[in-house]
Amino acid sequence: MQNKDNLKEVIEKKSKWENSTLNESLKKVPEKKSKFTNLSQQKIERLYTPQTDYTKDLGFPGEYPYTRGIHPTMYRGRLWTMREFAGFGTADETNKRFKYLLENGQMGLSVAFDLPTLMGKDSDDPISEGEVGRCGVAIDTLSDMEMLFKDIPLDKVTTSMTINAPAAILFAMYIALAEKQGVSLSKLEGTIQNDILKEYIAQKEWIYPPAESLRLIKDTIIYSAKNTPKWHPVSISGYHIREAGSTAVQELAFTLYDGLTYVAEVVNAGLDIDDFAPRLSFFFNSHNDFFEEIAKFRAARRIWAKEIKKSYKPKNPSSLALRFHTQTAGCTLTAQQPYDNIVRVTIQALAAVLGGTQSLHTDSMDETLALPSEKAVRIALRTQQIIAHESGVINTVDPIGGSYYLESLTNQMEKDVYKYFEKLDDLGGMVQAIEKGFPQTEIREVSYIYQKEIDNHERIIVGVNDFITDEEATVDTLKIGDEFEVKQVNKLKIIKSERDYAKVEKTLEVLKQAARTDEPLMPMIIDAVKAYATIGEMCSALKDVFGEYNEPKTI
Repeated sequence: MQNKDNLKEVIEKKSKWENSTLNESLKKVPEKKSKFTNLSQQKIERLYTPQTDYTKDLGFPGEYPYTRGIHPTMYRGRLWTMREFAGFGTADETNKRFKYLLENGQMGLSVAFDLPTLMGKDSDDPISEGEVGRCGVAIDTLSDMEMLFKDIPLDKVTTSMTINAPAAILFAMYIALAEKQGVSLSKLEGTIQNDILKEYIAQKEWIYPPAESLRLIKDTIIYSAKNTPKWHPVSISGYHIREAGSTAVQELAFTLYDGLTYVAEVVNAGLDIDDFAPRLSFFFNSHNDFFEEIAKFRAARRIWAKEIKKSYKPKNPSSLALRFHTQTAGCTLTAQQPYDNIVRVTIQALAAVLGGTQSLHTDSMDETLALPSEKAVRIALRTQQIIAHESGVINTVDPIGGSYYLESLTNQMEKDVYKYFEKLDDLGGMVQAIEKGFPQTEIREVSYIYQKEIDNHERIIVGVNDFITDEEATVDTLKIGDEFEVKQVNKLKIIKSERDYAKVEKTLEVLKQAARTDEPLMPMIIDAVKAYATIGEMCSALKDVFGEYNEPKTI
């Protein structure tokens, strides 16, 4: 920590340096760019000097405000969980990919679902035609979940499931599968994304209106707190907000505000902050601007700790600690010169590690062309393993903490996030802001600026608007044929013919009756899952009560 006399001396010497050494250098070698900004359009100064109050802004790892990490020893004690997103075709094909990844050193599973599953549609629904198994695995009933994790004991792996609108149903399937495997629910570890607010903001995969969707999220959090204490019932996601074109500041502001909205819902339902906050998790994007991303992660921990402490005064310090998973930025990958994506992913992954992530997915270099091939996935996983075991960055906690530049960026990130908090408060909260189109408009405007910079060559994307070659890189890609859809639809037909349909109907009716009241819905969803009700049938039952959401026409 710098004292006032030292800071004054630094300022004076910096001014002297600018008027002498710097000016003389600029006369000989002028700076090339007309402006230096990061991806949040923040001006980057030529040189940074001390300005951080160590005790107030940084503290120590494992202690409030957690700027330097949520664990005292960070990766010296335990590495981040290495995950690769996987899912394609039917459950048995994805089960084989899971086993391949585990054999190659992956530490946790991450499930990608196909579009019909994400939208709560069955594979035999006419609207699903042509999409079954294409961008993820098709899951219609508990039978598919049984195949997905065949020979994979749920008490031996952690599982992340990227699912939102029908998240409660997929969570129920996982719970039912654990019971069939004889695994205690208290031993289940993993995450369901279950973050619907960001769907209205960015990804657009919703079913029900916001208030009803919030109820489902509240129910899953309360159920998990009481029954699956090691499970993360929501992963509050900035990833898709960033993929939609937001800046790092917007990603952080909208994501943290979403998280605070969920916390308020659960506390208002009667649960104590310490009963569930330690199991909340976040999911962030790691983009190309190396230092900005590290600053984002550090600012995220500090802001979350401050806001939870101020509003809820928890007794358990873990309630203040923001835990997060990171995925490298899919939107930065290029179809042109795809092998260059390996370099982009490495930089992004390193930023996530230096930012203190608890879990990491590295994108495969061929993801702009198709679902990842086994070779591409292995390279992506090896990228994490090389960072962990060869780079030396895990040897000390927060290795670039104290960098004048990084600390200044972290402080600026925090200030700019709070400006967005004030705007959201003025609009009445996130639900009202979404209904008025505020976050959507903010993202649209900055993404337009970013694209214009690329078009005008103000921002260089290697292989896209500069350093272009005529040579086409040949990359073997994974192709998902029509046979997977036929196979899945036929399997669903057999399941429907063999199940007790009267039992299915009864569980769906009970679910609808509960939805009309304030009764918790998870027990009814679990019963319907065990009867082999389909995801489409359960979503339709809830839709009959909740209705559907239509985006405001003003957006």
